[in-house]
Amino acid sequence: MTQALPSDLGNRIKACTVCDGLPLGPRPILQFSPSSKLLIVGQAPGRITHRKGVPFDDPSGDRLRDWLGVSRDTFYDASNIAIVPMGFCFPGTGKNGDLPPRTECAATWRDEVMQTLVSVDFTIVIGRFAIDWHLPRYAKYSVTQAVKSWQDVWPKQIVLPHPSPRNNRWLKSNPWFSKDLIPRLQERVGHLI
Repeated sequence: MTQALPSDLGNRIKACTVCDGLPLGPRPILQFSPSSKLLIVGQAPGRITHRKGVPFDDPSGDRLRDWLGVSRDTFYDASNIAIVPMGFCFPGTGKNGDLPPRTECAATWRDEVMQTLVSVDFTIVIGRFAIDWHLPRYAKYSVTQAVKSWQDVWPKQIVLPHPSPRNNRWLKSNPWFSKDLIPRLQERVGHLI
């Protein structure tokens, strides 16, 4: 398992306290390398991820790895896959689940991290805040509309629903996702890594 970060930038991110005062404290969780070929952009780490210190090391990650058709070892090899959420730390919990990613994180780090990802050839965009940053033309789309429009940004990008078990109903209501999109996604990922 490789969670490489370019040393100077990685050290500065790991020491970040821009969002000091978070309910569980700052703990930036991400992985990337200048050689990463695939970029996964999510929202922010959840409570389980915060505790473990490993991105997507939870049921959502199990589903995401299944969607991608990759093993844990491949998923956590930063030379192949970068995982750079919109917020690097767990933002806390609200009435309807985790709070949105803190905006200070993207404002402080996002441009610098993106500039190091010189080998990325495919970006997986997950969730509203990631859509708004990486695909602003979809800002007025619902997440479902953005996912349904996947061929508009293919083969450089794709929008996915969050792989959380909370989205089981969405997956049942949208069988085309598993039937049409997932096989193409797995094929694309297989060619990259």
